[in-house]
Amino acid sequence: MAKVEIYTTPTCPYCIAAKALLRKKGVSYEETDVSGDPAGRAAMTQRAGGRRTVPQIFIDGRHVGGSDDLHALEHRGQLDGLLQA
Repeated sequence: MAKVEIYTTPTCPYCIAAKALLRKKGVSYEETDVSGDPAGRAAMTQRAGGRRTVPQIFIDGRHVGGSDDLHALEHRGQLDGLLQA
């Protein structure tokens, strides 16, 4: 199973939706809460190619984007392949 990392904040509806999709698929993930953590958010932004919004999701170190991007991968039938890598 691939390593999944997700940068979040507690009240973000997109974060909640992304985590719900991952849980539905039975995927465990490492969550990093960047609320109130300027250094953590700066690290996330750098790692995500300048994207500052949450969530930012990485699968095996590869940036896949945010919640909409994750759901688009699922809709296209490509998410399972990434998660099995």
